[in-house]
Parts: sequence; structure tokens; C-alpha cells
Amino acid sequence: MSADLHCHTVISDGTVTLEEIILLAKSKGLSYISITDHDTFAGVTRAKIFGKKNGVTVIEGAEISAYDYKRNRKVHILAYICEYPDRLMGMLKKIGDSRKRAMSISIQKVNRIYPIPTEMIVRRATGSSNIFKQHIMHALIDAGYTDTVFGDVFKKLFHPRTGLAKTTIEYPDVYEVIDSIHDAGGVAVLAHPGVYDSYELLEELAGSGLDGVERYYPRSNPEYDEYLDNIIKKYDLIATGGTDFHGGNSTQKNVVGTVSVDDSVIEQLKERKKKYLIAEEAQ
Repeated sequence: MSADLHCHTVISDGTVTLEEIILLAKSKGLSYISITDHDTFAGVTRAKIFGKKNGVTVIEGAEISAYDYKRNRKVHILAYICEYPDRLMGMLKKIGDSRKRAMSISIQKVNRIYPIPTEMIVRRATGSSNIFKQHIMHALIDAGYTDTVFGDVFKKLFHPRTGLAKTTIEYPDVYEVIDSIHDAGGVAVLAHPGVYDSYELLEELAGSGLDGVERYYPRSNPEYDEYLDNIIKKYDLIATGGTDFHGGNSTQKNVVGTVSVDDSVIEQLKERKKKYLIAEEAQ
């Protein structure tokens, strides 16, 4: 049996619904799937019910946006099977509110270059917890300004250094995020360490309570495989994996389940979770 532990839906910046992603997982023969939308647990209950009807077990998750202030880089932390997700809601709301403010400014900047009705962007974010850059790009595609999400227009507008519509979203410190996940009775895993060059940060986090690292994902860098394996062994980290599936909003083609891990990883997550529940009961 296998599990894809990193998938996104229309609730954040993906293009498929909760139901569709579960049916895709079923068609690929997956036993488990974790829907890890950005900075939200919305839809988890509905997904678990629909998954049970279709023979796919849904693992509660969210991908939380954080910041490595030592190196001035973004970092993403996957929060799995939180016993008390409500304890994360205040932090998630702050992230969401900051994203709303930043994207409102981005939309104004985009409109100076590519005039389109704001309603077009809002409509393409229907069902999402927020407006993401991908929603802006889909509106630009439909308005005829470009024919792809991640192309020259995206780089022109949203390049991290030179993007003409780039804005700053305020993210919580990565250590605060990990502590908050543990306080919520959940397990904290560093997502795709190669995407934001989080390799050096990984060992620091591993020595400060991080539970796992996403060892297997489509954009991984084979040059760091041995390093990751050594860190995992040294700090007894859980090695997770998933496709980081976004449907049509992906920089490369990958089907749900293209990257998966054995279902024994689920048991490791559950076993690690007990550590935080025991600590909660001892207080």
C-alpha cells in the first residue's frame, strides 16, 4: 500500500476539487492521501468522509508558510494529523490576512501593466481560501495576455527579485510554526528542502524538535540525497514524500501518486504524534 502525502486542491492554489483529487488517488491505487492546502485545514472533514466512501484514507494536513529569518528565505512546514487544529487558527488567519493585503497590492500593480477587471481574478479564485498568483495568471491567460501560467509573464510579474508585481507577505518564524504544530498535537515536517534551499536550515530544525523531512518529491536534487539520508538517520526523522500536486498549476507534469511512500510512514507519523499528546496530558 502507498501514500501521497503532499497534495493541493482549489481550496488553495490547485486546480482540482477535493472530490476529484480523491478519485484520482483511487484510480492510481493509493491507500492514503494527504490534502495539504496552503495555510488552511478547510475541507478536511468533507475529504475524509468522501475518501472513506471511496476506499482512500485521507490524512489531515496543511502546508504552513513560514520564514527562515536567519537566511531571509521562505520555508514550508507540513503539519500532519493535528489533534487540536483550532490552536493553529490564529496563526493561519494572520498569514491569510497578510496574503490578502499583499495580493490586493499585486493586483493593482498587474492592472497597470495588463488592464483586466479585478472580478476576473476573484472569479478564478472561487472556492479558494485566498487569492494566489496562479489565479492572477489564469485571468491573464483568459484575457489573452499569455498562454501559460509559469512563463515569461509570470517571471516579469512575480520574479522574487525583479518582479514588477511582487509584494511581501509576512510569515511567522519557522521555529514558532513548529512549536505551534506540536502545541496542536500534530507532527511537523519540512517540505521540499530543495525548493527554498533549506538544507542548512534542516539540521538546525532537526536539533530543535522537527519531526520529519520530505525526502521524496518531484523537484528534489539528487546531489543532496546522501546528505538528507544522513540527517534523517542522525536525528531520527520521519522520511515522508509526495507529489506536491497542484493539478494544472504545476511547473512540471506529475500525476497524483507519481511520488509516494509506503503506508508504514503513516504509522510513524501517528507514533510520533503520541509524544505530543502525552506531553499535553502531563501538563
